[in-house]
Amino acid sequence: MSPLVLATLLAACATTTPPPADLATPAPLPATTTAVEAAAAPEAPAPVAVRAMAAELLEDNLRPGEKIDLDAADASTDLWGRLRQGFQLPDLDDEWVRKAEAWYSARPEYVERMTARGSRYLFHIVDEVEKRGMPTELALLPFIESAFVTHAVSRTKATGMWQFMPATGRDFDLKQNIFRDDRRDVLASTRAALDYLERLHKQFGDWHLALAAYNWGQGNVSKAIARNQKLGLPTDYASLKMPDETRYYVPKLQAVKNIVFNPDRYALALPQVANHPYFLSVKVERDIDVALAAELAGITLETFQQFNPQMNKPVILAAATSQVLLPYEQASAFAENLARHDGPLATWTAWVVPKTMSPAEAAKRTGMAESALREINRIPPKMLVKAGSTLLVPRGEHVHDDVSERLADTASLNLAPDAPPQGNLRRMSVKAGKADTVSTVAARYKVRTEQVAQWNKVGNKARFKPGQAIVVYTAFQPATSKAKAKVAARSVAKGKATKTARAAKPAAPRTFAKDRGGKGRNNAVASAAP
Repeated sequence: MSPLVLATLLAACATTTPPPADLATPAPLPATTTAVEAAAAPEAPAPVAVRAMAAELLEDNLRPGEKIDLDAADASTDLWGRLRQGFQLPDLDDEWVRKAEAWYSARPEYVERMTARGSRYLFHIVDEVEKRGMPTELALLPFIESAFVTHAVSRTKATGMWQFMPATGRDFDLKQNIFRDDRRDVLASTRAALDYLERLHKQFGDWHLALAAYNWGQGNVSKAIARNQKLGLPTDYASLKMPDETRYYVPKLQAVKNIVFNPDRYALALPQVANHPYFLSVKVERDIDVALAAELAGITLETFQQFNPQMNKPVILAAATSQVLLPYEQASAFAENLARHDGPLATWTAWVVPKTMSPAEAAKRTGMAESALREINRIPPKMLVKAGSTLLVPRGEHVHDDVSERLADTASLNLAPDAPPQGNLRRMSVKAGKADTVSTVAARYKVRTEQVAQWNKVGNKARFKPGQAIVVYTAFQPATSKAKAKVAARSVAKGKATKTARAAKPAAPRTFAKDRGGKGRNNAVASAAP
């Protein structure tokens, strides 16, 4: 089946509303040098060669090599029904569950928005869960974690649909650098989340405990189990002592499961979700601007980013991101327009800073306005760019090579305070005390609160944990208690030595005013002396 025929069938069979045809206005960045007007207007059938090239770029990432048949009987099945058939977790029935049910029931518009977002990704998650033989309730977990908002960020810096913390994300090979954050990648984060849940289930042998560990941390769950074992108490989920957030976590999932199983009971409606992929993977073999990719697909920039939320910059680096996700209706159009495109694809590239320099100097070297360089690279005021850092800069006409895989995977931006020459500031790493805050550390080292917050990437009113390493740049070294004691001891010793010297020194002969050539009363006193 050719991509054009496939696109026609998909347009006829898809149950989702296609995105608006008009293109979103790109962000205020240097304009793409070429535009493909064909992406927005009807076209004559593509030449056979172009179709063949486009077909090579299209793939269903979950079923590589398989043909997609939308006429198959199971393709028109409601995905919710498939989900219900895979429910395996033991049901909870307590006040926590009823509290969650009441919360969702009272917010039908929220449930509608949440399930509409989830419908884009559910097929792929359900498919992956079933391949692993896991309970399909786990496919509902993003409803609890993020309401299927792919760019969601929690107060503790957990990110993405599955809410991975930075360290946990790195443990499961989710790359995080200046160009991309795979915690927001739909496919990569789903793979990592299911890997993590499988590991937790293997450790605890119980899905409820595995879910508690996903929320609270496996170490905390292990300690709670050990505590109950020591007291001779049961060690199931309901019997463990845990924070309210974790106590409410599995009941919330149970409530969503109950709603999916019987939405009418809660006076809620679920959108119809077809039992076939909502999006396809399209191979990316060269660096390409995000705005141009959206244009070639004939969708808005916002829609493109909903499917590819992992991009941190306005360019897709082929060495690190080998595919993009696009709705069925636009995947073939993108692949054919990309194969037909003969102009530059990327107007941005990566530049490694050869020495520590100011943003103004970096901007001058790369032909950018300083304000534009700061904005695109998120460089705060009064900071220098350290040697070895990677900056995103305009790609000159003479640049033909794409960004290398090594640089695309390891790029980082390292900053240092732009201290005045007389400051001679040096970097220090100190341990926080019991009550240390950003303001107390700033006062101790005679620097501004904003500087301490900036150096440690925290808010101006943040508190530090006892023993936490704090970065400070200062020329002032506060005296420690030992140093103060030494100074005091030296002062006491010096005072005693001075008194002893005075006592041992013979008194000098008294000199009268007459001897100094004085006049008046002192002369009379002198004449009366023996």
